[in-house]
Amino acid sequence: MSNPRHVVVEADGGSRGNPGPAGYGAVVRDARSGELLAERNASLGVTTNNVAEYSGLIAGLTAARDLGATQVEVRMDSRLVVEQMAGRWQVKHPSMRPLAAQAAALVRSFGSVTFEWVPRERNKHADRLANEAMDAAAGRPVSRAEPRAHTRADPRVDPRAEQPPNWMPPGGTPTRLLLVRHGATEHSAQRRFSGRNDLALDAAGERQAAAVARRLATRTDVGAVVSSPLRRARQTADLVGAGLGLAVTESPDFAELDFGAWEGLTMREVADRFPGELSAWAGSAASAPPGGESFAALARRVRRGRDAVVAAHPGGTVVVVTHVTPIKTLVQVALDAPASALFRLHLDPASLTVLEYYDTGDVRMSLFNDASHLSS
Repeated sequence: MSNPRHVVVEADGGSRGNPGPAGYGAVVRDARSGELLAERNASLGVTTNNVAEYSGLIAGLTAARDLGATQVEVRMDSRLVVEQMAGRWQVKHPSMRPLAAQAAALVRSFGSVTFEWVPRERNKHADRLANEAMDAAAGRPVSRAEPRAHTRADPRVDPRAEQPPNWMPPGGTPTRLLLVRHGATEHSAQRRFSGRNDLALDAAGERQAAAVARRLATRTDVGAVVSSPLRRARQTADLVGAGLGLAVTESPDFAELDFGAWEGLTMREVADRFPGELSAWAGSAASAPPGGESFAALARRVRRGRDAVVAAHPGGTVVVVTHVTPIKTLVQVALDAPASALFRLHLDPASLTVLEYYDTGDVRMSLFNDASHLSS
């Protein structure tokens, strides 16, 4: 393919020791077809992870420029580089500023450049190239994968099968999200679809919210409280914030799913009135209740909200007070589970779930649906 205009750059870099033997890898693909247009990798001697990651970005952007691209989507599993290049984090370390400036100059040579953080499993090609370069820098034999007979992703192959799960705990300090479901409302006991309504907590919900607030008030590591703007969540968050001495910030990205015409109905009532729509909704994340929102649409905004919180509080602990579906979705995404897992998870009112996000792209769930504070 000649003179591509819209490409995807996948880049990575690393060092064994930080600093240690280092290298980078970069891949350029046609954005529409997925065709592999260029590969770049090189050893860097002894340096740090961050230098190697920026070097991979620079190599990928340079290859895209040489191919005549005008629109570039950059995907990396380095949250640091993505957030710095997107302008959301400052480049504080003096040794990084020249590399960031070089990358920024390359960015200005294109008509449009976007940056997206992706988990490592979605950056395997660049990661493999970087590891080959690190092997060379360390003087080890380079282990290369067998060449593929095609350049597009094969939908029959599960990319998670390419390498075994990492059983070792990730290094570094994670950003920890303490996910709290709001206390009960009158819909809770009746098991009604409760989406964008403005119901207040009922008497039981107020007691539950007070209990989870007392539990969290004993923590000294919480730096912020973020809440869905819906009344039942905000009431719970206000109690949590008061116990911690912190103001509450609202994020509409953590609002509950919009159930549209099903709002306030029981599952039996929905099954009787909307049998075809209910079957479609249960079978596809892209299907929405009439006048409502699909799981896929919710997942996009919940990811956006998660990324904003993690970017604003790197290495910190944040309480997020939200609803059943956003918490289930964050767990489903963290575990790389299918959308059908949403129907197999249960969350009690005012329960606590904890997810930990590392700058390597690793995610750990250390607690799920803990409601022990409600029985004390």
